[in-house]
Amino acid sequence: MTHTDTPNKRIHQGRNIKRFREMLGIKQEALAFELGDNWNQKKISLLEQTETVEKQVLEQVAKILNVPAQAIESFDVEQAVNIITNTFNTHDQSNGMNVYPTFHFNPLDKMVELYERMLQQQQEMIEKLERLIEK
Repeated sequence: MTHTDTPNKRIHQGRNIKRFREMLGIKQEALAFELGDNWNQKKISLLEQTETVEKQVLEQVAKILNVPAQAIESFDVEQAVNIITNTFNTHDQSNGMNVYPTFHFNPLDKMVELYERMLQQQQEMIEKLERLIEK
């Protein structure tokens, strides 16, 4: 059994927050600002190092990043890469069906959808920052 086949592999939620934040091009300071007065860059950095994030905080971050909380809770980059790799490297389609292990959707479509949502969120964040600068 390889380490990617480990049945109870833990998802690092803090790392997932960092991944989504970086894909959106959002700085730690901007996320801290959106979370409120009790947050700063250092606290976001510590949050991103936390394996299991408090549910309420995770939901707030997900709302700010405009991604489903479940994505942060369960996204496994190794699994996603394996699925995408297997999808594109499977040449045996003798039964005429594409098989997507683990997921019941086309992972590429979901990645494109997520990327488009992230671009929209980035644009909204830029607009918020521009309004703050104008004030």
